[in-house]
Amino acid sequence: MSRAGAVTFKGNPLTLAGEAVQVGASAPNLKLHFYADGLQELTLEDLKGKPTLLSVVPSLDTPVCATQTKKFNESLAEFGDRINAVTVSLDLPFAQARFCGAENISNIRTASDYQERQFGQDWGMLIEELKILARGIFVLDAGAQVAHAEVVGEVTEEPNYDAALAALKGLL
Repeated sequence: MSRAGAVTFKGNPLTLAGEAVQVGASAPNLKLHFYADGLQELTLEDLKGKPTLLSVVPSLDTPVCATQTKKFNESLAEFGDRINAVTVSLDLPFAQARFCGAENISNIRTASDYQERQFGQDWGMLIEELKILARGIFVLDAGAQVAHAEVVGEVTEEPNYDAALAALKGLL
């Protein structure tokens, strides 16, 4: 299934693959990769036990995505290790690690869907025409139930940071 016109990029309608993730539903599975002393795998099981913020971006190598990651990095400092926070993109894990090092990102980790784009499909975030992820935010409770979901309608715009952070705070 796909959702035509679900998002726009500079006003042009685009199609998202898969179904939209709904608040109250169990989070779809995920298998992402990150770089830390070699390639590592991150799964939904790894995130269970703590509330989780998933910040989804098209590419860290663009201004809005970099801003989104930096803003969440700053805002999430107050939570310490009480939460999981992950920026998800299709950037290679090596590029993600380089970005985090260059920008002093330490309160949100990065993970990539580059291998199979299964996260994009299962979470309804893969833009079919561009083969990149749409912009969005998901907040999961400690049992991986979806407590907050936002797919940003215009890919070039920032998400509602306050709503996502409020949802996260509500789970602590």
